[in-house]
Amino acid sequence: MNKFIIEKGLVLPLDRANVDTDFIIPKQFLKSIKRTGFGVNLFDEHRYLDKGEPDSDNSNRPLNPDFVLNQPRYQGARILLAQDNFGCGSSREHAPWALEDYGFRAIIAPSFADIFFNNCLKNGLLPIVLPKPIISGLFAEVEANAGYQLEVDLDLQLITKPGGETISFEVDEFRKHCLLNGLDDIGLTLEDADAISQFEAAWRNQAPWYFTAMK
Repeated sequence: MNKFIIEKGLVLPLDRANVDTDFIIPKQFLKSIKRTGFGVNLFDEHRYLDKGEPDSDNSNRPLNPDFVLNQPRYQGARILLAQDNFGCGSSREHAPWALEDYGFRAIIAPSFADIFFNNCLKNGLLPIVLPKPIISGLFAEVEANAGYQLEVDLDLQLITKPGGETISFEVDEFRKHCLLNGLDDIGLTLEDADAISQFEAAWRNQAPWYFTAMK
């Protein structure tokens, strides 16, 4: 997965609590496990005015001009500002895949659903929990200032606002290590590739009959 070290980008405000994973990526798009190609269907039922179908051409679908993702001032956003209980509902891993494929690298909210929170960390997205008053202040600042950007420094665990003011945040040390080094579960396993190979060689010598039986 992609490393997360420092991300500076436009902030998109999704001022809605209890955004579930079906809101993020509707169920009809869960047929693929490629991890890519889901960005065009992110928030599909609210982003478009018609019903989306898998493998359809999205380039000519009518956009919902009232949905925040389609507003010109938020095009190219890298940081999603959300409300309470973001990512609730089913445990579909396609939700963080869609957010990351669209271009988001960090999500800031007062709270997240547990499974979604962990799925984000395993897929290169940084979910950041901040107190409700700080979130409310950020929503107000984003609304009042077109082109509002934040810088997220994972190593220092700091968010820097346009005026230089900083906000600290907490992150699990193990997950921080994984994000900084771009390590998903497979990447973590491959860090021990030499030890795994040595074990397999020793086991092959110890029980050659086992490997013959497997042929």
